[in-house]
Amino acid sequence: MGITHIRLPKNFDLDERLERYAGAIERDAGAYKGRWAEACCPLAMDGGGALRRYGSVHLDLGCGKGAFVVACAERDPEGLYIGMDAEPVCIAYAAQAVAERSLPNAVIVPLGADALARVFAEGELAGITLNFPTPHPKRHHARKRLVHVDRLLAYRPLLAPGATVTLRTDSQPLWEYAKGQFDAAGYRALWTSADVGREHPGFPETEYERRLTARGAAVYGICAALAPAPSPDRVQAGRDAEQSLMAYLPDDLFSLDYVPLGMEAAVENFRNRERKGKARIPGAAG
Repeated sequence: MGITHIRLPKNFDLDERLERYAGAIERDAGAYKGRWAEACCPLAMDGGGALRRYGSVHLDLGCGKGAFVVACAERDPEGLYIGMDAEPVCIAYAAQAVAERSLPNAVIVPLGADALARVFAEGELAGITLNFPTPHPKRHHARKRLVHVDRLLAYRPLLAPGATVTLRTDSQPLWEYAKGQFDAAGYRALWTSADVGREHPGFPETEYERRLTARGAAVYGICAALAPAPSPDRVQAGRDAEQSLMAYLPDDLFSLDYVPLGMEAAVENFRNRERKGKARIPGAAG
């Protein structure tokens, strides 16, 4: 979730916020690689004198203002929840949310997806959540998507046995696109849903999500686990798939009650073409 979704209050001082809540921010995240479960445990020893550790480590990649991380940490004190985001404003808000609740099992890391391999060891993560990631609808921005086949391949070695990668999004085109990308990267879908709130209740709701659903957005989702490693041909098929999200819009654009963020201009352009009797050209805005 990017800064474009956050309204800043007057007199917002980013540096002051980051300093005030620095205790919830881990700036040397690479130092914890392979030992997050032990190093972040608030009690060094259990009752029997053995080293304590969290039972699982979970990553919210692109954590935004931290509401999801905080809610998960509050309801699961035996798990460690890490929020990662590259946007400083998001880091400030997320760290504030963690600090104000004094959560020992939540930490915010000011890095993006490109840093995953130097922050986490093989098999260290019990789950990765991708909550309302930026869709990057244009074709030439496809590799920035957190569900591009190459991103999904990069997650594979970091996942523990039985771990899952879960996408939630208001963008139906991103959801449709992601189905093929998950398959190409060698994942098996445990479920896909066009209404996550109804079909899979229990996910903590973020502030951004509440605003979206109030505007009529549906929440689409995919939860996937590792399958056997894909063949090179299968991976290439994911790369060769249509990368413009415009191509994944529904046939009847006039039936859309909600247009995903970043696609408003393209949808209106396509609608105008149809009103004039012109054929829509998939990917024309990509």
